[in-house]
Amino acid sequence: MILVVCALAAQAPVASAQSGTIAFGAVKTDPKEQVEVTADALAVNQADGSAEFSGNVLIIQGVMRLSADRVLVIYKTDAAGKRGIDQLEATGNVLLVSGPDAAEAERAKYTIDSGTIVMSGNVLLSQGDSTLTSNRMEVNLTTGTASMAGRVKTILNPDGND
Repeated sequence: MILVVCALAAQAPVASAQSGTIAFGAVKTDPKEQVEVTADALAVNQADGSAEFSGNVLIIQGVMRLSADRVLVIYKTDAAGKRGIDQLEATGNVLLVSGPDAAEAERAKYTIDSGTIVMSGNVLLSQGDSTLTSNRMEVNLTTGTASMAGRVKTILNPDGND
């Protein structure tokens, strides 16, 4: 974590920046692992092939946990006619947890094939005793990294004391 703070300090002497790259999660996640979804309700749209989970939605994939008020599952069909999940769009009280790291936001879009989650709207990232905020954060689950953009902010303590 000291490296993250030092990197941010080098980029932004006043503890604000336009973007930054950081580690996210202690363990990399395989986006090919099965996705488990639990919710209070499910509505399936036969016309477009989507499914909407609502109420205390919890998505588990490997060590990654994503919770929200509502999650829309968008499916795709490949050339061989096999159906799979394309994207998960989460809204309302979105919380992403991977290992010791946790991030909150208003919205998140998880693109399964690329293993990326884009969180937007008042993003708050907690890593141990440190917190960072931004307008947008993109998490790459396969590499265990994240990049933040749009008024990135953290508090730096030069003497190491809180």
